[in-house]
Amino acid sequence: MQMCHFHQKQIITRHLTTKPQLLAGIELRRISQTLCNTTEEVFTSLLEAWHLRWCNFLKEKTTNPQTGKWFYTHKRIRSAHHSLKTNLDYLFTYQKYPELNIPNTTSSLEGVFSYLKELTRIHRGLYYKLKRKMIDEILSK
Repeated sequence: MQMCHFHQKQIITRHLTTKPQLLAGIELRRISQTLCNTTEEVFTSLLEAWHLRWCNFLKEKTTNPQTGKWFYTHKRIRSAHHSLKTNLDYLFTYQKYPELNIPNTTSSLEGVFSYLKELTRIHRGLYYKLKRKMIDEILSK
């Protein structure tokens, strides 16, 4: 399985925004922007070095004075880092198996999906089973 680089970068942007204010966010965004132009080893080492540098920062907690409950202060940066760490095994499948000719993005696949959506939109009155049959027929050709 290959995680689409475009979608991974979108996840990071959703968590960090396009112009993060904190230095940790700026650095993590910069690392994520290299995703399409790097190897797994380089990307992993950059991510690990970033984590070592910002480990204590990520552990910072804030306590709500009214409830006494705590939460992580920088949860959006933590989420962005966690997403990269979790998907790391699936970000470079295209490099591990070059004989499969896997693209690093799903752009061509999304073109097929938009074509199928348009076809099913034209035939709005079809029931689900009939739409499914129509899509199966188109894909089998």
